[in-house]
Amino acid sequence: MTEILAVAVITVLAVISPGADFAMVVRNSCLYGRATGLSAAAGVAAGVLVHVTYTMLGVGLLIAANAALFTAIKLVGAAYLVYIGLRTFFARADLTVDLDSRPELSRWGALRGGFLTNVLNPKTTLFVVSTFTQVVGPDTALWQQAGYGLFMSFAHLGWFGLVALFFSHARLRAAMLRAQKALNRVIGGTLVGLGVTLGVTSP
Repeated sequence: MTEILAVAVITVLAVISPGADFAMVVRNSCLYGRATGLSAAAGVAAGVLVHVTYTMLGVGLLIAANAALFTAIKLVGAAYLVYIGLRTFFARADLTVDLDSRPELSRWGALRGGFLTNVLNPKTTLFVVSTFTQVVGPDTALWQQAGYGLFMSFAHLGWFGLVALFFSHARLRAAMLRAQKALNRVIGGTLVGLGVTLGVTSP
């Protein structure tokens, strides 16, 4: 598996796995409409860049300082992918989105809310760190690492932009929620397979 393919697959699975970002974008789209939902999606994408920046700096320093420690963290990252994959696969509870309250929310407020939801989300932290520790090595150029980070951010923007478009329509929202269980099984099984594969092939 090439670095680019690994980044693409893990990122896409991480993005479409229902979580706090998903619930927040869905809520804003349902309550305030398409434009506000898209603003929230843009905030999420901006938040990803924060995770990418500190991860790039930390992984680079770790590689330079202690190769053995980096390998250990790489294996922990692979184990995390297996763990989150199993949790996703066996998840029973349906995603719940609070639609009871409707305070005023500007587009800037939605952008800020999306940004903070993502930046403060430990799931995003672990996914970004896990992905980078699997694919970044001593020979990975800085521009290539930056490219991975930008891909992660744009993948979030693209997916949550689609979520905002879908969930501004009631019928599409209901259809997507009905498919959540099957989606969890596919995402979870794939993540477990990736985690095992990357763990076994780790140096």
